[in-house]
Amino acid sequence: MSLRYHNKVTVVTGGSKGIGRGIVRVFVENGAKVVFCARESAAGEALEAEFNKAGPGSCKFVRCDISKEEDIKRLIAVAAEQFGHIDCLVNNAGWHPPHKATDDTTAEEFRDLLNLNLVSYFLASKYALPYLRKRQGNIINISSLVGSIGQKDAAPYVATKGAIISMTKAMAVDESRYSVRINCISPGNVMTPLWEELAAATPDVADTIKMGENAQLMGRMGTEAECGLAALYLAAEATFCTGIDLLLSGGAELNYGFKSQIQSSQP
Repeated sequence: MSLRYHNKVTVVTGGSKGIGRGIVRVFVENGAKVVFCARESAAGEALEAEFNKAGPGSCKFVRCDISKEEDIKRLIAVAAEQFGHIDCLVNNAGWHPPHKATDDTTAEEFRDLLNLNLVSYFLASKYALPYLRKRQGNIINISSLVGSIGQKDAAPYVATKGAIISMTKAMAVDESRYSVRINCISPGNVMTPLWEELAAATPDVADTIKMGENAQLMGRMGTEAECGLAALYLAAEATFCTGIDLLLSGGAELNYGFKSQIQSSQP
């Protein structure tokens, strides 16, 4: 089987678990050289050893707090210094806070989430773009289906994800002159550690997971691997796509649902 992203240098933020982990794994399996980051070192270092052993690509873990501009600058610099160029940036790091009504949400909480989920994407893109322009590379922003369809008791989170979609389109316009593509993936329910964590905070975990599965026409949640394959497609094959929002949702946005009484689950 041919390697779909052989020797391409890719930076992935938030790559030690969940969707980010799935992306790092798929890119390494397809021959890429991946630099990925997370705040906690143990999981990142363990994945670095596991994925490098499996190959055929390689990866390097960098400890990074994506909410800090200097850490983002260092992450991009490490990738450029290590490999000499950058072909792809995947902005993935972020957080979904526990559901909370607008009345109970502080301005500080909203600002902190904007900084983590949105400003970090902007800054990583800003510092990576000088390298990406030289390679006619691409950026993939991980948003969420709820950025388009909304979600109960999650206005700040939804606002950050909707802004990511809009920023993707605006950057695609700006970077087209350099033949740099900027695209977005909006996953629906994907079984990740964060989804499990949010479900565990509900009164009936099994029921919450079942509701999450039933939100999709396909009757199941997505997987980390499917997210990785979607990102690989945008990076490697979707060479005539820029400014798009790829819904990786299992059809969750289609058909009518019971919305006045039954509350859907969607981290």
